[in-house]
Amino acid sequence: MSRGADLLAALGAEGLVALAALGPDAPDTPRGTQALVLIGPMGGDRWWRRVTASPEWADGAPDPLDRWSKRVLTRLATEYGGTALFPSDGPPWPPFFRWALASGAFWQSPVGMLVHADAGLWASFRGALALPFALTLPRRANPCDRCADRPCRDACPVGALSPDRYDTGGCHAFLDTPAGTDCMQQGCAARRACPVSRTHARLAEQSAYHMSTFHR
Repeated sequence: MSRGADLLAALGAEGLVALAALGPDAPDTPRGTQALVLIGPMGGDRWWRRVTASPEWADGAPDPLDRWSKRVLTRLATEYGGTALFPSDGPPWPPFFRWALASGAFWQSPVGMLVHADAGLWASFRGALALPFALTLPRRANPCDRCADRPCRDACPVGALSPDRYDTGGCHAFLDTPAGTDCMQQGCAARRACPVSRTHARLAEQSAYHMSTFHR
């Protein structure tokens, strides 16, 4: 098994998946980087079950998901001779959004959020690995190009999302109302409406946790 394939298997064992891989020309990476791999949770329940069984989840300290991610990805980076990078590193903050758009596996969706070829609008980053060896992933197509109805555009009950703005105030105000309970318990309605998101579905309890931390 190649080092790249071995790493992908090690990520899968933790409930993680390589969402995209960039080559040695990726900007703002450590010297000697040959591949930058953007990493997020798998669909289904494997990642959530693993995190909620972890010491970080049980110890009562803040930010259990970020601390779990840093422990796991830092260990993998060490094992594979690379460097782990995280959205919370900074300032200056690593350019995850720019990396994603440059990777050929993410695009800006009709509601502004990043959309991924497999994860849809559920795409999120737990971190990235800057590796000293090459790793490539299959080329992907923008799922929005084959989505005629684009249901995400009309799914937000208060129209808070568009390609050029996100009305955070309107979103949070809606979540404080009884009608906002569905988004609070099941996750953002626009993200759920994406047909690709449905194949990468999360547990409701995972979405509820993320929404509670977001709304706080």
